[in-house]
Amino acid sequence: MKIAVIGTGYVGLVTGTCFAETGNEVICVDIDKSKVERLSKGEITIYEPGLEKLFLRNLKEERLRFTTNLSEAVKDALLVLLALPTPPGEDGSADLSYILGVAAELGKLIKPGDYKVVIDKSTVPVGTSAKVKNKILETGGKAVEGSFDVVSNPEFLREGIAVEDFMKPDRVVIGTDSARARKVIDDLYAPFVRQGNPVIFMDEPSAELTKYAANSFLATKISFMNEIAILCERFGADVDMVRRGIGSDSRIGKRFLFPGIGYGGSCFPKDVQALVKSANEVDYDFQILNAVMKVNEAQKLHLMPAISKYFNHQLKGMRIAIWGLAFKPNTDDIREAPAFYMIDALLKAGATVCAFDPEAMHNTKAVLKDKIEYGENQYATLKDADALVIATEWNEFRTPDFNKIASNLKNKVIFDGRNLFDLTDMKELGFYYVSVGRETVN
Repeated sequence: MKIAVIGTGYVGLVTGTCFAETGNEVICVDIDKSKVERLSKGEITIYEPGLEKLFLRNLKEERLRFTTNLSEAVKDALLVLLALPTPPGEDGSADLSYILGVAAELGKLIKPGDYKVVIDKSTVPVGTSAKVKNKILETGGKAVEGSFDVVSNPEFLREGIAVEDFMKPDRVVIGTDSARARKVIDDLYAPFVRQGNPVIFMDEPSAELTKYAANSFLATKISFMNEIAILCERFGADVDMVRRGIGSDSRIGKRFLFPGIGYGGSCFPKDVQALVKSANEVDYDFQILNAVMKVNEAQKLHLMPAISKYFNHQLKGMRIAIWGLAFKPNTDDIREAPAFYMIDALLKAGATVCAFDPEAMHNTKAVLKDKIEYGENQYATLKDADALVIATEWNEFRTPDFNKIASNLKNKVIFDGRNLFDLTDMKELGFYYVSVGRETVN
């Protein structure tokens, strides 16, 4: 099949590359000329494990191309995928200007006698498919009823394992009432669901809501567990034991029950906020999700009182090392990363910060510039620091050389926002160790 992917961000690049991997001819479009030039030369623009190998292979085989010319990409394409940003507005609603702007252009490019399936891959609120269809028809171009269908096909990619998620999806959700579009989508996804995982067809509003519902439910599990962790600290219970106890219940499941310093990234914060906004528009007060957002905002600074107390509420002049800047491991994405909230609070309290992350240093420097210092590696970051704060659970942080940590830090003090280390080990090693939902080792 010939496919046009509009947008070469995280979703667009993964989607275009993975569709090319199954033999489709894919042209990816972006308005950023320099980005298109870099991608065309084989320079991948995001960090995602396993993606670069597929990207380079399909670029070499000429199944994957990049352009700034929308008309060129759409001309012969059967499928046009919209993988465009939907950033939150000031009121929390999803900004559809990028999507509707491209839809208006498609209205001028789709001609009578054509047939194209326009697919919303972006995370969009209920009713967007209808808006896209109307925008295509009302632009005064040649597009007419029957020359295209608009389909909702939300992505469920997890940063860090997005390639595996795409190539072997748990499920594919499709919103359409068109039999013709359904046949095209069935053929498109056939190579990805050979093991029997379902392609679930439904109406467009249900598909659009499914994406928001899924992310909001997972965010709810995280915030719930973080509140349980707070209770554990106050009752003297161990959140790891509680997590194991409830996670073994098949109705609850083990995943997304790890406490920490809150969720971040490009999806959960934006999607929860957007669903609350959509609920408000139909006069419904989504009380649970309002609480989820409130809990998560507070959780990002959960360690600050413990840090302040340790230094007798005198953080001015203290040097704090931070391991982890990305919102989660195996990505360079720093959007809504809890580490940045910690850094801001520490700087406001008068501390200096030196940070390290295996992949997110470049993105962090672009945002924070010289407000903080940057370590060459995880141990160099600790030099002469008064304490270590762990904000991201990268694998290389899980089994560090504790002798190196002790020899570089001024004090053997760790504030662990991801519960990476065993309490007994910390006691034996002589560290002052604060984690989330567990006893303080001192």
